Amino acid sequence: MLPVDQPPEGKHWIHEIKHDGYRCQVLVERGEARVFTRNGYDWTERYPSAILDGEAVVQDHNGASDFEALGSALRQRPHSIILYAFDLLHLDGKELRQKTLVERRASLKGLLGTDEQSRIQFSDEFDGDGAALFQACADRALEGIVSKHALSPYRSGHSKTWLKTKCFTESTFVVIGTERDRKTGALRALLAHNDGTGLNYAGAAFIALGGEERAQFLGELERLATSWAALKSSRMQDVKWCHPKLVVEVKHLAGTKMLRHATVRGLRE
Repeated sequence: MLPVDQPPEGKHWIHEIKHDGYRCQVLVERGEARVFTRNGYDWTERYPSAILDGEAVVQDHNGASDFEALGSALRQRPHSIILYAFDLLHLDGKELRQKTLVERRASLKGLLGTDEQSRIQFSDEFDGDGAALFQACADRALEGIVSKHALSPYRSGHSKTWLKTKCFTESTFVVIGTERDRKTGALRALLAHNDGTGLNYAGAAFIALGGEERAQFLGELERLATSWAALKSSRMQDVKWCHPKLVVEVKHLAGTKMLRHATVRGLRE
């Protein structure tokens, strides 16, 4: 799926809520089911089985997907995982990839039925334009929407016929330290929020500041530097800690407990 800033317009697009989980494909042959992740890993033992393409999620008490809870559910509560199916590629010896999306989804819906207790659910599309659905998701702090061209065949990898529009929000956090990203080496701010009982770690954000504002940020980090570690974790190495005094504005993906796709956008006065 290609990321876009706004959902596409037109009668040939269908729109679904973007579920926040693990993308997987389930293949069934001679009664045996095998489950593969998007990167090709065999996770057969971890999911319910079906013949479909979908997203495995865990839902919170409001029915929204909870990405943070999914990892522990795989290990401890596999029965709590729901597979939202959105496409059907092969059925009863028939290859369906060249069928249109609406034809494949009609077959998928008929295959799954309407059992509300099933661990495999059909990912419904929504009537109306994509902009209205996107705004509704943003208002409810959901991750975003996926828009798909109704007449398109199935294509693996990135495609202009499957587009994702993510909902972002801005929040304030206090900086407790910095570290270098292991993949890129870019500087990241370690952030926390105060829930009234003390500071709680919220995650890391890349620093999207430039010019005088970036110089001010780095100067404040140096002034507030301390050897005191705000958090103790074996996963945090080469961290430069600071006193929790510097407050920043952060743009991040909506609908998650821990920060994802986050960037520091400004300093709070």
